[in-house]
Formats: sequence, structure tokens, C-alpha cells
Amino acid sequence: MKLLSNFFTVLVQRFLPDPFVFALILTAILFVFGIIFTPHSPIDMIRFWGDGFWNLLAFAMQMSLILVTGHALASSPLVKQWLRSFASVAKTPAQGVVLVTLGAAVASLINWGFGLIVGALFAKEVAKKVPGSDYRLLIASAYIGFLTWHGGLSGSIPLLAATPGNPMEKISGVIPLTKTIFTDFNLFITVSLLIVLPIMTRLMMPKPDEVVTIDPKLLAEDETAVSLTISDEKSFAVRMENSRILTFFIVAMGYAYLIYYFATKGFKVDVNTVNLIFFFTGLLLHGTPLSYMKAITNAARGTAGILIQFPFYAGIQGMMEQSGLGGVITNAFISISNEHTFPILAFLSSGVINFFVPSGGGHWVVQGPFIMPAAASLGVDPGIAAMAIAYGEAWMNMAQPFWALPALAIAGLGVRDIMGYCVTTLLVSGIIFMIGLSFF
Repeated sequence: MKLLSNFFTVLVQRFLPDPFVFALILTAILFVFGIIFTPHSPIDMIRFWGDGFWNLLAFAMQMSLILVTGHALASSPLVKQWLRSFASVAKTPAQGVVLVTLGAAVASLINWGFGLIVGALFAKEVAKKVPGSDYRLLIASAYIGFLTWHGGLSGSIPLLAATPGNPMEKISGVIPLTKTIFTDFNLFITVSLLIVLPIMTRLMMPKPDEVVTIDPKLLAEDETAVSLTISDEKSFAVRMENSRILTFFIVAMGYAYLIYYFATKGFKVDVNTVNLIFFFTGLLLHGTPLSYMKAITNAARGTAGILIQFPFYAGIQGMMEQSGLGGVITNAFISISNEHTFPILAFLSSGVINFFVPSGGGHWVVQGPFIMPAAASLGVDPGIAAMAIAYGEAWMNMAQPFWALPALAIAGLGVRDIMGYCVTTLLVSGIIFMIGLSFF
């Protein structure tokens, strides 16, 4: 496993460009493919791209907020103390890697946004507490734990499929969670990942002379992020900036809304509710508006990748959807399938689509109209078909750097630092997904 991860690390270091350049290359590839494989002209493809370019603005804002509010929450004195306490459980670098992987995987099952951010923050803390830890592998382990998310409680495709009025309802009906998340095959895949992923990351540990430790500059940044000099001036403005009463009043309003939301809509946790929880809890723990704003300002520096890349992925998704290229790719797999091979081929097609549409909800729109009718015609259970799409999206995240951006921003690393470990995980975890789809 170590040799395999070393091989892919060297390969990635040589050939994988910066995530922004990667997005530009995917844009060019899809533009050309759309002209070649669909009956659309270059002007059509440019129009599809431009029309879709701003379609992810709301999502980009959500992801930016989950990054900055999560980071600000973690920089509060109480949460930093908790993270340090949990990190202290690990006494050796090997224990640290296993702990981070398992913690991120469990957190991602609860909620994908929670797992993505908390996993990276926890990995960073373990790197500080455990001497000799390889910082790159710890951050990679946090991202590898993200593999479990689409089989968990916030999986977007199973939740969409179970929602009346979703785009595929007329084709496959409403698919209850008892046929997707709460099934034997999903239990097998989830438990297998929880067992295998920590073992894998442990086996990928580099030799002591190859270890890359955490940059001392990152430690200094974290320590200064929570420091705040309160002015002795007693003007109204300064008192409001440091007012705990104002803070507690706003926090009480926020928690009151969350209680109302859960009481009226059930325990429905999405990216917006996670952001609200992070936002108001961070404000509470920092104590004053000025202290919290300083933490947010420090965290916001990591949003550059999200802000610049999401419009390009929105444009890519626009070309994929409107040109019909997503259907061409999906049908290429479906055309050679039967009732036994269909789940695997749907899974693999979803993995290919994920390079261009790294979004669970986007997959349901792009692939659902082709996968679900084909499943019905072959007699394949719609729950298995839906989860094949979901698993393929989660699986190929190990080779698509889109979702790694928030974790890398927190860590202060580049995509080439972790992707070799992730591609190794892609190969092994693919076996687990395919066994679960084939034999359960």
C-alpha cells in the first residue's frame, strides 16, 4: 500500500495541475467533446457554458460560509481545547492517522459539511500534538473520511429521491430511505469503509525520513487568530464592538430559530442549518462581535479557491446538462449492461460524470433521466440505481479536487500534497462499492 501511494504521489506531483487550472482544462475538454459527440455547434456550447456560469453562486456562498464559520468556531478557546483533548488520545503518528480517518468518516456520515470541515481542523490539531506526524497524510486522511458521506444522513441523492416533487418522481416514483440509506447493501458499504479506510491510511504512512511535518507558520497563524487587543476607549462604538449582551441577544435569536426549524420540519440537517449552527455557536464562544469578526477575517483568506473555481464548474455543468453530453456518457455505459451488471456500470458512469459535475444534486439532474428509466426496464431496484449514482459521485471525489478545496484552505496545503493518497484510496474503495452493489 505504501509503494502504491508513493507511486501515485510521484505521478500526481508531476502531472496534476493546480485545481483552478484543472477546472480550466475540464472546461476545454468538455467544450470540444460537446462539439464532437453531440449535434451542437461551438456557439451552442459557448452559450450553454455562459448560461450556466453563475448557477452555483448560492452554493459557492454556502461553501464559503461553511469554511469560514467552521474555521472561526474551531478557533474559539473552548473548541480549541476540545480538539486538543481529542487529539491527545493519539500517542503515535500511526494512531493519529487512524483517529483522524475514523473521526472524519463518522462525522461525514452525520453531515457532509460537518465532516469535511471538522475532519480537516481535527487533522491539523493532531499534527500539532503528535510529534513525527506527516501533515500531508493527516489532511489526506481527513478528506478520505469524506468517502462515507453519500451513504449517510445528508446524502443528497437519496434525500432528493425520497422527496415528493423531485425531478425523477414521474419516472421512478418517490424512493423511500428504507430502499437507499437504510438497506443491507448500504450498511455493508458504510461499515466496510469505516473499517478499511483507517487501515489503509495507516498502511500508507511514509518512512520517518520522508515525513513532512506541519509548517511552524501555520501554528503561528492559529495562535494569533484568536488574540484580540481590546481598546481602553469607552465610546459607544467600542462598547458595542465588545458587548457580550449584544452577542448573547443575537445568539438567543439564532438558537430560537433553530429550535423552531427542527420542531416544525423535523431533524433535517442541510448545509444551511450546519452554517447556522456553526455561525451562532462560534459567535457565542468568541463572546464579542469584534472577536468573532477577527476570527472570520482570518478564516476568509481560504475562500479564494472556492470563489474562483465554482463559476467554472457551474459552466461545465451547464454544458453537460444542456448539450446532452451527460446522457451520451451515461448511455454508453447503460447500453452494454444487463440486470446484473447495471449497478456497477451505473456506478462507473457516475464516476466519469463526477469529473465534470462534482455535485450530488447535479448528478441526479444529469444522470437520473437516463439511469432510472433504464433501471426500470431491466427490473433493477430503483433504490440500488439511485445509490449507484450516489456512490459513484462520492467515490470519484478521491480523484476530483473540487471538494478538497475547503480542507486544503484550512490546512494551508496544495492539492498535489494529498491527492496521491486519495487516488490510492480510490482504487481500494472502488472494490468495496462494487461488492456492495453486486452481492447485497
